[in-house]
Amino acid sequence: QVHLVESGGGSVQAGGSLRLSCARSGYAFSIYCMAWFRQAPGKEREGVAVIDSDGSTVYADSVKGRFTISVDNAKNILYLEMNNLKPEDTAMYYCAADYGGGYCTTVLAYPNALNHWGQGTQVTVAS
Repeated sequence: QVHLVESGGGSVQAGGSLRLSCARSGYAFSIYCMAWFRQAPGKEREGVAVIDSDGSTVYADSVKGRFTISVDNAKNILYLEMNNLKPEDTAMYYCAADYGGGYCTTVLAYPNALNHWGQGTQVTVAS
């Protein structure tokens, strides 16, 4: 069993920064695929960023150059550093994880490939 818990959300002004964390407990994947998704009210879930155990990353075009995904393997924590936040970044942010593989770089478009999800943390960006 894998348990994911997000934290670090909050309310900021446009141009501000936040760092989201996703603490993983339970089964440890030797090869993993971990990602951040977000969903705003009335909108579909959107892939934000993904990282695999080789350190390869993929970002949504909307966050490239502003967001950075990383993993602290020793602490089993996934991070999402978010800079220059915009009102359109307002959403519930979720982390997700599963055993890694070649599918990982495409997972932002295929979130159902990941079977383990956290409960989410809210990010609100005021204009």
